[in-house]
Amino acid sequence: MKQEPSPTSFEFLEGQCAASSVCPLSSVQAGSTVCIKQLATSPEIMDRLREMGFCEEQKIKLVSHQSSLICQVCNARLGISKKLADIIMVEPVHRRGSGAAS
Repeated sequence: MKQEPSPTSFEFLEGQCAASSVCPLSSVQAGSTVCIKQLATSPEIMDRLREMGFCEEQKIKLVSHQSSLICQVCNARLGISKKLADIIMVEPVHRRGSGAAS
């Protein structure tokens, strides 16, 4: 009997998105707004991230992407390491009406 993978499970493949538009926060360009889809880490780190506002389905904006990443989360700016950003799986948020004629 063939076992199908879980639809909410994502696998990070070096520098590539595992699902159609889901990828690690560390690979997103500064200025992008994204929606968190999964925290791919231990329960202890997941709890801490959620306490800081990095929850599934939360929209965040990546403000700066240098040695650390600065994210705008719930009207606060938080700095996280690239290593931590690698385990936060996100997908882009597309604005409604973008590309429409004025």
